[in-house]
Amino acid sequence: MALTIERLETHVVRVNRRGDWVFCLIHTNEGITGLGEASHSLNDPLVVAALEQYGQRLVGKDPLRIEAIWASLSNRNGGRVEHTALSAIEQALWDIMGQRLGVPLRTLLGGAVHDRVRLYANINRHVEDRSPAGFAAAARQAVAEGFTAVKLAPFDEVRGPAHVRTGPRAAWLPGVERVRAVREAIGDAVELAVDCHGRFDVPEALAVARALEDCNLFWFEEPLPHTRTDDLARITSLVPMATASAESVYAVEGFAPFLTRRVVDVIMPDVKHDGGLLETKRIAGAARIGGVLVAPHNPAGPVSTAATAQVVSTLTNFLILEYAWGEVDWRASLLEPAERIEDGYLILPEGPGLGHRLNQDVLAAHRR
Repeated sequence: MALTIERLETHVVRVNRRGDWVFCLIHTNEGITGLGEASHSLNDPLVVAALEQYGQRLVGKDPLRIEAIWASLSNRNGGRVEHTALSAIEQALWDIMGQRLGVPLRTLLGGAVHDRVRLYANINRHVEDRSPAGFAAAARQAVAEGFTAVKLAPFDEVRGPAHVRTGPRAAWLPGVERVRAVREAIGDAVELAVDCHGRFDVPEALAVARALEDCNLFWFEEPLPHTRTDDLARITSLVPMATASAESVYAVEGFAPFLTRRVVDVIMPDVKHDGGLLETKRIAGAARIGGVLVAPHNPAGPVSTAATAQVVSTLTNFLILEYAWGEVDWRASLLEPAERIEDGYLILPEGPGLGHRLNQDVLAAHRR
């Protein structure tokens, strides 16, 4: 009897004030279940509804025909919800294929270049005390746990077009103080990235970059919205640190403006939104043409992290992977085997497919 899809199942897991995790499971008639993550679509009920609608269309399909299924569901004009649902399904299908063939996903994607995956601790989703001291304390703890790179998004006061851009009351000045406090807390040997969440215009971004020049940043992330590629390219040519962007871009076609010229130094495809594992691999491959590095966006759950790690372990232009540090203390145990991090590196599992299953007891304890 041929392998076919029987049903799709979704679970929403409570995390914290910043959002939940959404997981997708695709069950087959052979008892193989594929796992994917669809978190942070910006609307969990809509993404769950999209997954369920797609799931009805998948019943009876051959899960190994991943490209055919992807093409049948893909809508280049779709929004974040549709792309997130599609990406989760694609992850789960690759997980099924790896389990069916008895090999890790990285083997199917060409084999590992990296035996372990370097992480940076994004402390932003953890920090509730948004003072410089609060950020510094979190960064210090992450470094004590072995992380050798840290990121924060410090510009809370920069909201909307009416904020003050210059002078002693400039809205970005408190953010600079937070960055300085973190740099002092972690020392000069730990790499420090700053995420601006696209909140500046060009003159303001340049002023902030000058103010942060002595902080020796790892990168200056999304000073402008990713749609403003001409202005991003200008900033990249003028600031003294590396730039990063493109966390909310869909499919390889969407990344074209970042691949045909140097818009930023580092692109940040997200396996949960860009179309999935193979699309992330294609985007990274195209980025090699211009010598652009890849540091996937991944402020999400352990399934997304595991899936992204399988892909980036096969990339020659991989830089570092985002890790949502300090959100919940049960995160690692949500997976079987548990998520394993040593000295700031994610250790790749040896099992087939994704290499992990959901721990049903932990899932039940935190399911929404």
